[in-house]
Amino acid sequence: MSQTLAAVSGSIASIGYGIAAFGPGIGVGIIFGKGTEAIARQPEAAGLIRANQILGFAFCEALALIGLVMPFVYGT
Repeated sequence: MSQTLAAVSGSIASIGYGIAAFGPGIGVGIIFGKGTEAIARQPEAAGLIRANQILGFAFCEALALIGLVMPFVYGT
């Protein structure tokens, strides 16, 4: 005798995006944490470090946005 405890309805892709959002979140945290540490160690290079931080942040967020859009593109 088998009973169903819960049924999954909707798109599984949205669950995949929720799990995949951890990667860019961790990446952004590492970028800004290490950037702050680098500026504290070498304040005269703050402009260059900040520019690299913004570039890294943009790449991480682009991955997150691609992950957000793909379930809608390939979803049913």
